[in-house]
Amino acid sequence: MRHLSRHGWHALGWFFVALGVIGAFLPIMPTVVFLLLAAWCFSKSHPHLAERLYAHPRYGHHLRHWRDRRAISRKGKVSAIAAMSVSVPFTALVLGPLFALIPLAVLATVGPWIWTRAE
Repeated sequence: MRHLSRHGWHALGWFFVALGVIGAFLPIMPTVVFLLLAAWCFSKSHPHLAERLYAHPRYGHHLRHWRDRRAISRKGKVSAIAAMSVSVPFTALVLGPLFALIPLAVLATVGPWIWTRAE
């Protein structure tokens, strides 16, 4: 991704903003994670757009805490781990028990990592 043009980073940033907006309305999708990715993309193309995300009244403090301290709030940690936990039985019911191993593996690997981040 190093060779992506400024326009490519810009488009990718807007793609992640769109996913973040969807995540704001759908509880099964994260919002802050996609906005973090958008800010990172914008920092490579249009830094003023990244700054607008960091200044956002609702999500900006989460983005700044991650940028500055690699910190996740306790509420964010609990929400992320709860959402991953709910996705295991949901996937088992919708797609079958074998497919439930995917979110279970994500929970087992990403869950502890999230929990051990600073607050």
